[in-house]
Amino acid sequence: MNKNDLREYIRNIKRQFNEDQLRDMSTPIIERLLSHPAVAGAKTIMMYYSLPDEVYSHDIINTLVQKGKRVLLPAVINDDSMELRCYENKKDMIEGFFNIMEPVGKTFTNYEDIDVAIVPGMSFDLRGNRLGRGKGYYDRFLSKCPYIYKIGICFDFQKLPGIPTDENDVKMDYVI
Repeated sequence: MNKNDLREYIRNIKRQFNEDQLRDMSTPIIERLLSHPAVAGAKTIMMYYSLPDEVYSHDIINTLVQKGKRVLLPAVINDDSMELRCYENKKDMIEGFFNIMEPVGKTFTNYEDIDVAIVPGMSFDLRGNRLGRGKGYYDRFLSKCPYIYKIGICFDFQKLPGIPTDENDVKMDYVI
């Protein structure tokens, strides 16, 4: 299967579940994420603000902030770039590109301070390869920061034995 066919295949599986079911399925994934040593020991975490069909991350973001961690969320700034902004609280979120909620906090550029990146994906394989939504934002950003420990996060049905990759794809260090 090529990348676009695989994305459509995963989308069709996701459509079998409603938002509440996906949120319930997210709970054990988030619990595993919180107990992961890289997350537990991190001071600065790059996270994502979930879309309705992704592992639900809204509550964990607030939990991480309450634990004293600096949480960074991506904000799309043009057709091929994103930047990171500090998350303060839910009230500081606005709808950005692609109808994704983004923080209005200050831009964060000290990438070497990021301990771990939690990265969503359409699919992951057993070797840590990630298939995104097809725009390449995460791959372009993460390729500039190879020292960041990367954790892919997805539902069980999104984990496959193998996925198509190319030279621009950035591997995850771990997948939950």
